[in-house]
Amino acid sequence: MKQFETSEDTPTSLRTIPTGIWALGFVSLLMDVSSEMIHALLPIYLVTVMGASMVTVGIIEGIAEAAAAITKVFSGALSDWLGKRKLLAVIGYGLAALTKPVFPLAASVDWLVAARFVDRIGKGIRGAPRDALIADIAPAHARGASFGLRQSLDTVGAFVGPLLAIGLMWLTANQFVTVFWAAVVPGLLAVAVLVIAVREPARPADLRKVRAPLSLPELRRLGLPFWLVVCVATVFTLARFSEAFLILRAQDMGLPIVLAPLVLVVMNVVYSLAAYPAGALSDRVNRLTMLILGFLILIAADLVLALPESLAGVALGVALWGLHLGLTQGLLATLVADTAPPELRGTAFGMFNLSGGLALLAASLLAGLLWDTFGPQMTFLAGAGFTALALLGLGLVRWRVPALGHCRKARPKKS
Repeated sequence: MKQFETSEDTPTSLRTIPTGIWALGFVSLLMDVSSEMIHALLPIYLVTVMGASMVTVGIIEGIAEAAAAITKVFSGALSDWLGKRKLLAVIGYGLAALTKPVFPLAASVDWLVAARFVDRIGKGIRGAPRDALIADIAPAHARGASFGLRQSLDTVGAFVGPLLAIGLMWLTANQFVTVFWAAVVPGLLAVAVLVIAVREPARPADLRKVRAPLSLPELRRLGLPFWLVVCVATVFTLARFSEAFLILRAQDMGLPIVLAPLVLVVMNVVYSLAAYPAGALSDRVNRLTMLILGFLILIAADLVLALPESLAGVALGVALWGLHLGLTQGLLATLVADTAPPELRGTAFGMFNLSGGLALLAASLLAGLLWDTFGPQMTFLAGAGFTALALLGLGLVRWRVPALGHCRKARPKKS
């Protein structure tokens, strides 16, 4: 069996993380501020202003994320074929920034669907090349910390955006369109930071040239450990339907519309605080052990959200949801980087995100159908069930490939 890459026994700190990782983190932060100012309000805007149903919300969210995931396959493979990552990242972020004005201009649900779709295409173009670029820049001993830092900064943007949305909604007396226009600015700044501050490392001269990244022989080169990670992550994603349903659950329990973005604020504050420490710790302990903990926390979140007795119960469930994200999302990406050959990292992240995106489409559709048919309780109980199934799969993977998740090289024995 192919030996996947492990990190050296070297201490990790924020100071050891390369400048390029920090820059990519701030690019993600700015774009997330832009996106979340819109997305924090979009579900309620669709339902209360545009008259959309819960199933429509699920379809929009699922199709948008699935489109991003499918695009990531081709952009990741293209980055391997070209040996260039930054160019595709700039195109992806640029497209997302240019589509932001469509949201305030949209006159119907169809326009919003189109805007969300194109925005997520931009995410798809940038996603796999950006993650592969992080793996290329990060030293092996700080890979978990690097992915965790990028995730933390990204998530700072994810709660700053809703906070700005709350403030602007209050100042403008619930003028959705004004908030959507304000979201255009940080999106443009994100592209500027990427162009100016991120430098792509030179491709190693001895690195194998990939001529057909998506061919069967190349996909086989990714190896069993990588594909096992993909399988577990796919089942896990079935439990991770769109966070739009968290917002709607809080509103169902009496949260005023103007305060609806607070749901994403609570979730993302916890997510941001957890992601970097989880990544740094994963450079020193077994990554699969931390994933098991994250899966268990999602089960707890679903159970709390299924039968909350008050808004405080919803807040607890949302906080647990954010904690599970901090313990799982960066670690899953790190495991992809650990297991994939360097010359196929773009393809690996593309396949990883394709499977996750298709699972998210199914999860969002199922969540909307369960909510409309049986009520919100069944939506969250189904999420807990899928998480339990993924937890079982993770246990089987740990038994089948015991070396997976061990990140430190063995120290030489003393004579």
